Amino acid sequence: MRKWLILLLVPILIGSFLAGCTQQSNKNNEIKIGVLLDLSGDLASEGQQTKEILSIEEENINNYFKEHNIPYTVKFFYTDTQCNPKICLDKVQALHAMGINAFIGPTSSSELKNIKDYVNSNKLIVISQSSTAPPKILGFETPEQKKYIFRFVPTDEFQGKAIASVLKDDGIKNIVIIYRDDAWGKGLSSAVIANANKLGLNVITTIPYPSTPSPTDWSPYIQKIQSALNGKSNKDTAVLVIGFDEVGTLLSQIPKDSPVLNYKWFGSDGTAFSNKVLNAGENAIKVGLYSTIFYSETDEAKKLIDEYHKKGFKGKVKVYPLVACDAAWVLSLSYAEMLNETKGKYDADLLAKLIKENTEKYSKGEFGVKPVTGYIKLNIWNDRASGNYGIFAVTKDGWKLVGIWNSETGKVQWIKKP
Repeated sequence: MRKWLILLLVPILIGSFLAGCTQQSNKNNEIKIGVLLDLSGDLASEGQQTKEILSIEEENINNYFKEHNIPYTVKFFYTDTQCNPKICLDKVQALHAMGINAFIGPTSSSELKNIKDYVNSNKLIVISQSSTAPPKILGFETPEQKKYIFRFVPTDEFQGKAIASVLKDDGIKNIVIIYRDDAWGKGLSSAVIANANKLGLNVITTIPYPSTPSPTDWSPYIQKIQSALNGKSNKDTAVLVIGFDEVGTLLSQIPKDSPVLNYKWFGSDGTAFSNKVLNAGENAIKVGLYSTIFYSETDEAKKLIDEYHKKGFKGKVKVYPLVACDAAWVLSLSYAEMLNETKGKYDADLLAKLIKENTEKYSKGEFGVKPVTGYIKLNIWNDRASGNYGIFAVTKDGWKLVGIWNSETGKVQWIKKP
């Protein structure tokens, strides 16, 4: 264990450590972390909640640093990417010009794909809490190319298995897939199709729709869905929609007497907990929109959620904002350790190495704090290696957990089967 890590676990820091750090200026003692969030686009509800809960963790991290005599403070710089790949790159460049070299986010895989070359060429560090497209969909051919980019969620190779398993377990034999035509939507759609084929499911057709911007008039897509469903039984045929908040608009524009509302709809992590989907009212309740999302219930998460609500924030806390909290802790601890070892200089290669080491140590509780979303094991691509998926459905009482897909067994445990 490194000397600095040992010092974290004792009440008094050794004098030589303090001498090497406390003589720096206040400006150099501030660890600046950029936070790339969608605050006004198709994932704005999730982005706003991530900003709110990270504001709590920023305070918690700084209190931890103070209590352990770590001579740094952490400051998050939030920026709105609008879930737009081009805007995301512009924001990364602007924050980098301010001297920021490490980032939490971005929210979507299409954004991450668009910033990866700039990240690599400038040796920046990124930990995304919710990008899930498989590495090769993002343009990475080898793990070394993804050296500076971490993701604390499983990829859609896992979610593709989960969705196909949920469909099969519910007796679905035929699927119409409508998906967001970006890196994430293509990747997840492909993963579902591959796993559906293995399970003997029939994909009737796939219907892509533009992502930036998403449609305002969904009637052509509704007609395509209806045509694909024509003549198929609603007992063994379903619609899978792979999208973000815009799915709420799609559902709200379906006429009340449309036959497509007689079929069950399934979704993904892009729709789970979406308030805009809930705004579709009876249409959303009727189809259920059974949506899978990475699922990890821990005591630490419950404590943080209680703190969130005591601060006056409203709503059901989603999982990806909680994942962002784990990213914040690992990145902050690793950044402080890097500065100590380099006497205040930024070293991307060292920081990347420390993040891999400290993710495991943080998961084991070696820093005296416990992970919010459970044990985080990274694979050779710096992505979370596994995870269960909760299945959430729209009910008259809002989003409700109706089942859990276990990644180890590949089985679905239903709480309330559709």
